[in-house]
Amino acid sequence: MTQVSKPSSAVASETPSFDLTSEPWIGVLRRDGSQDVLSLSQIFAQAGDLRCITGDLATQEFALMRLLLAVAHDAFDGPREIEDWTDLWDDPECFAPVGSYLDAHRERFDLLHDTQPFLQSAGLHSAKDEVFSLNRIVADVPAGDPFFSSRMPDVERLTFAEAARWVVHVHAWDTSGIKTGMVGDDRVKGGKVYPLGTGWAGGLGGVFVEGDSLRETLLLNLAAADTGHLDFSEDDLPAWRRPPCGPGSAGRTAAGLRDLYTWQSRRLLLHHDSDGVHGVVLGYGDPLASRNMHRREPMTAWRRSQAQEKKLGQSPVYLPREHDPSRAAWRGIASLVADRSEAVSGEEAAPYLRPGILEWVARLITEGHLRRTFLIRARIVGVSYGTQQSVIDEVVDDRLTMPVVLLHRQDRTYAQQAIAAAEDADQAVRALGDLAADLAQAAGRAQEGLKDTARASGFDALDGPYRAWLAALAQADDPFAQRAAWQGEARRIVAGLGDRLIETAGDPAWEGRTVTGSKGTTLWLSAGLADTWFRGRLARALPAASRPAAGCGDAPAPRPDTADPARPGGPHNEPSTGHQYPPTDAKVRA
Repeated sequence: MTQVSKPSSAVASETPSFDLTSEPWIGVLRRDGSQDVLSLSQIFAQAGDLRCITGDLATQEFALMRLLLAVAHDAFDGPREIEDWTDLWDDPECFAPVGSYLDAHRERFDLLHDTQPFLQSAGLHSAKDEVFSLNRIVADVPAGDPFFSSRMPDVERLTFAEAARWVVHVHAWDTSGIKTGMVGDDRVKGGKVYPLGTGWAGGLGGVFVEGDSLRETLLLNLAAADTGHLDFSEDDLPAWRRPPCGPGSAGRTAAGLRDLYTWQSRRLLLHHDSDGVHGVVLGYGDPLASRNMHRREPMTAWRRSQAQEKKLGQSPVYLPREHDPSRAAWRGIASLVADRSEAVSGEEAAPYLRPGILEWVARLITEGHLRRTFLIRARIVGVSYGTQQSVIDEVVDDRLTMPVVLLHRQDRTYAQQAIAAAEDADQAVRALGDLAADLAQAAGRAQEGLKDTARASGFDALDGPYRAWLAALAQADDPFAQRAAWQGEARRIVAGLGDRLIETAGDPAWEGRTVTGSKGTTLWLSAGLADTWFRGRLARALPAASRPAAGCGDAPAPRPDTADPARPGGPHNEPSTGHQYPPTDAKVRA
């Protein structure tokens, strides 16, 4: 990274200050569609009139949301019980006490304080007293790829408001890699500290819940302390109510939500003048292992790790379930709405746990605090790191609007049909990919690239329709009928994509060629036969869908809940093409 020299101008005699409780620094979108920048006090005072907070990146919004929640939890010292939460939900002015709380802790929210700057370490320095480029904390400057950044190629200066947002972000999402050692850190070897992992949020598959306003969003994520699946502690405090961090690590673990939401995974210090911030010192802070933190961290799904269980000789061991940048959120809906008791399947512990914050919302709907048709948006945020987690490759940002009835603990019918509908889409898209592979083989071309492209186009085409179907699911009296309707829509869309693939297959595919199966049998594969196979696969993938044949009426379709999930009459394996062939009476041509 570029090293920044210190300014030669004399230090101003008056101590600078940037009070985050009163100075505007967090972007917001108002409910009327206008944008603004507000202070912490203004955000809580106006939360009912705001749609959401906005940031430079989705990851910044995630980190800022956790900061706001830490403020709210600490200001209320709770909520202690679900009845306390209900009182907050029913009170339009519920965040009024937060103003007094921020006034009481105003000194710790000063970004430029000389002895305890906000989320920084006063006096932090390396042995060589280096001050580095702000590229080290601004995540939208790709390492090695500056041409794809809005800041080309370096970040020379930041306003105090911008710098404050990136300070919050770096603790949550900073990359790993070798970092400059700080004087006083006993982990320094040869002037460096070797990789200790990303910021805490960097190892999560981030999930939180959005309502119609920022007020609703904050409250929906404000889990009460009597929530059974989360551990709360009396010594749980946010960073600004703990002593300022010095170099190195305090060697402790997180005490609870407030602690985790403001976890100091880095040590940093901004260098500034009266006009803004021009450099930074950045080193490692407190590492935190994610293993079995599912009772502390509510904003990620979890998966059991058999490898870790064998290594540690204990069971169960849960690790965060990170997001796959190549999959839209709706394709992984099972990890969001599936109840943990359904996933056990006879095992002593569930293989997956949905995010604790969704377990909390499930409690709200099950106990009647939210109406069944209430819509929430599951916000999906994460990072895919590259090269030993030393660079950010991709940022995951998605939303999935769904009725809270999907999270109901007793009435699981709607959730089960939502999950099954996503699986229907996956099976239909698989049939489309197989069609592309068959057409490629019939023409004598490579299969995999075309197969992957076809699958991607299938998921893209189903994305919007599934989201719309899901949002309307709670309005349906019969979720089984709604799933049958979804299968019909999915079949129409995927069949149309298949028609276009066949139309553009080209003469070689229509002429066909001889192919050999795994058992040595041969057949003549052409576009016509590939089309026949595709229609069969699609019918088995979507058994409840009805599609009129030429000269015939609609055939009766089975209810999706009674259709055999194994879909009998299934395909025969033909490894020569890497997918499945349905049975056929086609004549063999040599």
